[in-house]
Amino acid sequence: MSETNEPSFVFETATLSDVGCVRKVNEDSLLALPDSGLWLVADGMGGHAAGDFASQSIVGEMQTVGMPGGAVDLRARFMERLTRANARILQHAAELGNGTIGSTVAALLVSQGHYASIWSGDSRVYRLRGGVLSQVTRDHTEVQALLDAGSITPAEAEAWPRKNVITRAIGVTQQPECEMIEGVLADKDTFLLCSDGLTEYFHDDELERVMRQFGGDLEGLCDKLVATALERGGKDNVSVVVVTCHQVPLPEFEASGVYPEFGGYL
Repeated sequence: MSETNEPSFVFETATLSDVGCVRKVNEDSLLALPDSGLWLVADGMGGHAAGDFASQSIVGEMQTVGMPGGAVDLRARFMERLTRANARILQHAAELGNGTIGSTVAALLVSQGHYASIWSGDSRVYRLRGGVLSQVTRDHTEVQALLDAGSITPAEAEAWPRKNVITRAIGVTQQPECEMIEGVLADKDTFLLCSDGLTEYFHDDELERVMRQFGGDLEGLCDKLVATALERGGKDNVSVVVVTCHQVPLPEFEASGVYPEFGGYL
């Protein structure tokens, strides 16, 4: 950290989750551990006692992540705990005996002036930098695979009948299948982590406008995003985690007096 002149950051965080207007159980789970440099959203699937168990298993394991010694250590701790959660979910599915259960995960890991996003499924991570919003993650869905292959157009994807079919999740394979992307943090970077209960009702351009509108009011931003999703139907659970990164300025060095070795005054 300071030994390598890496920038230091402090973090402002807000979170909100709602069961929505249709579901009886909230199968989403959230985690915010600023001191550890870890935030995540997990969206369970499989119904009561299954989907909620899956997402809660991920969060429960991650709550023990502790204080990592750096970026590599943080990623190793994260994946170790995700692997344990994966095994717990598989075991629970076997005990229930009524089909596959699982959970998406979208995580933000921050250490030593860098960030990493690790995800599986269609929960997302966005980054707002300089007023411009970019989607950090790329959905693991059937419709995204078809788009990538050029088999359908973006307009067709909007109305695709299997739009919400995911192709990866935690708890459905023997080892977790994830993707990771890394980057360098900048002062005032704001990250949005969310379940598909939010992105079902927002296009990226509108998300950008709302995030710019609320600026540093992270609690107000969470309230606005979730309330809008509910107003527009709230068919699914909706969850958001917002993180703003503030770079800590280096202390100013002050000197006065006569220093002959420097040939005069400072």
